[in-house]
Amino acid sequence: MDLGTIANSTNVTSNTYVAKETKQAEEVKKYGVTGKTIGQPKLSENAKKYYEELKAKYQNMDFILVSKDMKEMAKANAGNFANPNKMVVLIDEEKIERMATDEQYRKQYESMIASAQNKLPELKQALGNSANVKGFGMQVNDNGTSSFFAVMDKSFKAQADRLEKQRAEKKEEKKAAQKKAQKKEREEKLAEKRLEKKEAQGVVISANSIEELVKKIEDYNYLQMADTVKTDTEKYLGTTIDFKG
Repeated sequence: MDLGTIANSTNVTSNTYVAKETKQAEEVKKYGVTGKTIGQPKLSENAKKYYEELKAKYQNMDFILVSKDMKEMAKANAGNFANPNKMVVLIDEEKIERMATDEQYRKQYESMIASAQNKLPELKQALGNSANVKGFGMQVNDNGTSSFFAVMDKSFKAQADRLEKQRAEKKEEKKAAQKKAQKKEREEKLAEKRLEKKEAQGVVISANSIEELVKKIEDYNYLQMADTVKTDTEKYLGTTIDFKG
């Protein structure tokens, strides 16, 4: 057998081995998980065992496992999964798989979760003064960072009542200036509908740290308190504040 034949035979053997290893990796059986999920995430036996250990280690946190195909959706709608009693932890199946086998990677991400857990008493104490918080949580990001969010229950009942009172007081004025009053009434009804819509949706506040989240919640509550003293409908119409930055 000449050298060329030996070389070709070696290459075939090598390629066959690589293909076999790849096929074996692809055929690793994965299983569904217990607990809360977004999408249909599945984990290998090793990763599933680790995930159960992770949840047991941080029992005062509410883990939600996200499937690979639902990561962007979960990120964009994180506020929908907030829990008023426990800090939600949104983490995807790919991270859990790697955390199960990569010790350095696991330490990096577990340290973020542990840090958030250690600050929970501080966060709950700060939020204890706010009756507007519907829930809060954290998002474990791909770039080795975490972000935090809170959902605020924005009540506009007082403003809606004020609008109704204003309409009643202006009924007499409409007789003298009916056209102008009708326009004003339409504007006020539109304002009320906008307020009701915002009340149903709530407001999601996002931050890069718990300290920043607490500060934004305090600022939000201050603005809401300041808003209640306004009597002119126009003062709160068309005002938008971005708390997601």
